[in-house]
Amino acid sequence: MKKLIYILLIVSISSVAQQKFITKTGSVNFEASVPSFEEVKAKNNSVTAILNADNGEFAALVLVKAFRFKNALMEEHFNENYAESSQFTKATFKGKIENFNVNELSTSKKTYKINGELTFHGVTRPISDCNILLSKNENTIEFSGNLNVKASDFDIKIPSIVKNKIAEDIHIDFMFELVK
Repeated sequence: MKKLIYILLIVSISSVAQQKFITKTGSVNFEASVPSFEEVKAKNNSVTAILNADNGEFAALVLVKAFRFKNALMEEHFNENYAESSQFTKATFKGKIENFNVNELSTSKKTYKINGELTFHGVTRPISDCNILLSKNENTIEFSGNLNVKASDFDIKIPSIVKNKIAEDIHIDFMFELVK
């Protein structure tokens, strides 16, 4: 009897674990460039994300100091003056994919909407009706999309001396290869 309970426990744990898709190498990129000025663009390729395939819940965690710029001085200013990454070390997104059914995914990309909350710089804002693309190939789900946010929505102050060189609207792209 003890052996049967042990086997049932293992089977139930493994079946639950099979419904989670995860990555630690997702990417989030942002751009706040203004024409005729130096590019304000950064990449972060060490984003952790998880998708619960049972219900479409999704979460991502971004370490703010992991954003890389072409210009080291711009990266330093981003971390010290804008993102204040020593105080606000991470950004998170928690949400749910509308009408998600893992069994409907295929190798062809399909558009879904995700709603949730984005937290950055200590401020949490709702994100609604964000289009994402999903596809599935064996044990991997590819998850990608983009959204636009405003720096002021996250209490990011842009000094007047550089206000015309940094866009108020920030374009964010994301891509995750989530593995079972």
